[in-house]
Amino acid sequence: MSTRDIFDLDQQRAPYAEAVAAAARGDWLRLNVPGHGADPERFDGLAALVGAAPLRLDWPPLLEGLDLGPDSPMERALALAAEAWGARRTWFLTNGASQGNRIAVLAARALGGTLVVQRSVHSSVIDGLVLSGLPAAFVRPSVDPDLGIAHGVGADDLARALAATPDAAAAYVVSPSYFGAVADVRALAGVAHAAGVPLIVDEAWGSHFGFHPRLPAGALALGADLVVSSTHKLGGSLTQAAMLHLAEGPYADRLEPLVQRVFHLTQSTSASALLLASLDVARRELVGGGKRLEASLEAADAMRAAVRAGGRFAVVDDGFGAFPDIVGADPLRVAVDTRVGGVPGHEARRRLMREHGVLVEVATDAAVVAVVGAGAAPSAERFAAALHALPAVPGLERAEPLRLPEPGPVRMTAREAFLAPSTAVPAREAVGRVSADTLSAYPPGIPNVLPGEEITAELVEFLHRTVAAPTGHVRGAADHAVTTCRVVGGR
Repeated sequence: MSTRDIFDLDQQRAPYAEAVAAAARGDWLRLNVPGHGADPERFDGLAALVGAAPLRLDWPPLLEGLDLGPDSPMERALALAAEAWGARRTWFLTNGASQGNRIAVLAARALGGTLVVQRSVHSSVIDGLVLSGLPAAFVRPSVDPDLGIAHGVGADDLARALAATPDAAAAYVVSPSYFGAVADVRALAGVAHAAGVPLIVDEAWGSHFGFHPRLPAGALALGADLVVSSTHKLGGSLTQAAMLHLAEGPYADRLEPLVQRVFHLTQSTSASALLLASLDVARRELVGGGKRLEASLEAADAMRAAVRAGGRFAVVDDGFGAFPDIVGADPLRVAVDTRVGGVPGHEARRRLMREHGVLVEVATDAAVVAVVGAGAAPSAERFAAALHALPAVPGLERAEPLRLPEPGPVRMTAREAFLAPSTAVPAREAVGRVSADTLSAYPPGIPNVLPGEEITAELVEFLHRTVAAPTGHVRGAADHAVTTCRVVGGR
């Protein structure tokens, strides 16, 4: 039997999940935490909510036969995940890719004085800047002005930013974007390495990459050094379960102990066995899920074909060729320009949910994004029928599209502004002041204003129009309607 055959056989197992399930079948008198004691009769309210099985599977950490010891089921599960994604080492996370982003930024603090970071990163990266105190030099992404969505950064732009930042700690980019745009990670890695710094990739939306010939290659295979993977998004684990992967590369020896220390700093000491086991199972299903992935790809293809055939709406990634920083698209993302068909994205999302029972992942003023999970096969017919049944909004063609605002000038570091004395003032009076908060139209959670940036009138207008939309929300706002903004200093 070859080494590859042994690898394939091992990948058909889920050692930690199997051990948790076996333990749940035992006859235990559970006098440890969690407090429900795996007793669905006495905790019938909880059992009625989630069922009896999750209570029995809900084991605490540090148990022999589960996660203690150098050859425990947990260690074997982590090793299999590292093999599957091509990593030197993998960490299982129970606080989502947000935890992975915070870990990466905190670890980068020991590598240099400034983080060179894509401006359209997730808000959790900014949280990492606040926690670490690391200053940032931002690289602007390309933006589709008609749809109001940000894509990625090009290698030339990253090279210029690194050349202007002699104390760079690392380069931090996003690929794929929320809308499925794939950046040239290989070129970005080459630029970062030429500048003497590691490349960190927030690949939250690409945990499935590399597991089918039609899917883009994963960032690790393209030269990234540290990759954040939100496995629950499309990879099939439970919500909040994610992974962090370290490449076997020139920065691995330096990064590994840093990441391990920060992992212990950020991971709960009561990490959920259910979440951890779901990561083990998701890895097994991705590795062996060729037929299921093929069905998912066919379903997504059928959804895009139905959108095009209807002649009313447009498929967003059909226009990706206009942006030189985009080298591919995630075929499991179906992004639809609804505004061109007479319906704002927020209104389309609300009506699809309320009137048709169709849930899409996100909406902007102009578009919605439908996600097909790796292994899922949703009905393209139901999606298309609901989409084309949406009534047009009268007068939309005369309404001014909601465009992404330019960020204000940076006046302080994120940490300085977040921890400085601050006060909430009426939003209009905040114009020209320094924000103490991260404010993000959510989802996707890309910050529109950062702690330390000046608040502009354009930003206030954008945030007010966002919350006025049917499903609009601004994460980090002092109040739901953004009537006030928290600024540095007093009134």
